[in-house]
Amino acid sequence: MLASRFGGDLASADWRHYGRLAGFTNRKNKYRKTDGTFPYVRLHDATGAVYSTAVTFLEEVQSLHEAEKSKRRPVAFIRRPNPCHSELKSILDFRARPIYEGDQTRVDLAYAVYALAHGVPEAEARHALASRDLSHKGNGKRQQEYIDRTIKKAWERIAIGER
Repeated sequence: MLASRFGGDLASADWRHYGRLAGFTNRKNKYRKTDGTFPYVRLHDATGAVYSTAVTFLEEVQSLHEAEKSKRRPVAFIRRPNPCHSELKSILDFRARPIYEGDQTRVDLAYAVYALAHGVPEAEARHALASRDLSHKGNGKRQQEYIDRTIKKAWERIAIGER
């Protein structure tokens, strides 16, 4: 709603693009600098003024969220048995795919959805997510919170797909 109302980038206004705010880095490989770092997202203009109808806007968002939530049926998660995990793609397979353009957050979520939907135990999927350097996420607690969010979002995507 914010992106459409204020002319934001609609292509970056979905569940896969959290963290696209000023002060975060744009981690696509095409933007990687020669020293291996990534550019920060910049805020080009801000007046500091509070949105005059912020309360009404937030109420509207809350109302739409509650309406959407009430439409959802509870979903029983059905793990598909797969006795041979060796046939499944690994997180390394996902990291090597150019479609993700080096965006490891997208890689992590895509892998988590794939792994959990194919019966990989959650602990194993969590271990795979933690197999890369997550120090840019912050301390150990922040890294664990990132993994928790990613796993939660993966289960939500699986539930949506099973309706």
